[in-house]
Amino acid sequence: MAAPVQQPPQSSGGKRKGKAWYVQAKRARRCDGGGPPQLEPGLQGILITCDTNEGKCVEEAYSLLNEYGNDVYGPEKFTDKDQQPSGSEGEDDDVEAALKKEASDIKASTEMKLRRFQSVESGANNVVFIRTLGIEPEKLVHHILQDKYKTKKKKTRVILRMLPISGTCKAFLEDMKKYAETFLEPWFKAPNKGTFQIVYKSRNNIHMNREEVIKELAGIVGSLNSENKVDLTNPQYTVVVEIIKAVCCLKKKKKNNLWNIYAMEYYSSVKKEWTKRRRISSALC
Repeated sequence: MAAPVQQPPQSSGGKRKGKAWYVQAKRARRCDGGGPPQLEPGLQGILITCDTNEGKCVEEAYSLLNEYGNDVYGPEKFTDKDQQPSGSEGEDDDVEAALKKEASDIKASTEMKLRRFQSVESGANNVVFIRTLGIEPEKLVHHILQDKYKTKKKKTRVILRMLPISGTCKAFLEDMKKYAETFLEPWFKAPNKGTFQIVYKSRNNIHMNREEVIKELAGIVGSLNSENKVDLTNPQYTVVVEIIKAVCCLKKKKKNNLWNIYAMEYYSSVKKEWTKRRRISSALC
């Protein structure tokens, strides 16, 4: 008598598992394992705040960044693999086909890491981080805001603020100090000098102390050039420190630059008098 053919595992109802079960199981495995990409040290990108609809925020961000990214840097170049649909065309409820499709999806996910823009899990509610590759986040965001100021066109609904991030490091004091020494050199190391302030914000982090971080970073600026001075009312530079869980995001803003406000709705109503007073023509250089 021939041995019975082994059947795939069955649910409690005795029915074969369909596509939905395998998709759900794949998502569960990704959460237990690598999961979606996470905010981590060594990234550049754009920190975006939104209302409660983070999914819509990511969609708007991709649409906006790709549109203006093409304007500034030209169309993104794709490989043949990027243009081909991933996965198998076989039976969706077949175990072997489902496993092949999952392997293909994992490979495609790896290739996505090389894309110009990639959403990563920020670790905070209503905050989206778009990792950038091969572009200057500040240059791109300023281009977006300049166009919004000129045209007054509303291209987003849920995005509140877009903050370009120059770099990220671990949110531990020693790591931040080591990274800041290199990060701050171009603006504060002698013979360069200037007045400055440090703006600190923390989300989902309880082990960092605001006063300690500001004191240590200010000390680094002072060590680069003794002529660098703190000015909390009208500084030439503002060092922005955004901490989310165990990652620190850093950004430097220059005085009298209209595009450093980064609040999307502001540029729909900003007055021309403000523009003239701040000499925007020099800021565009």
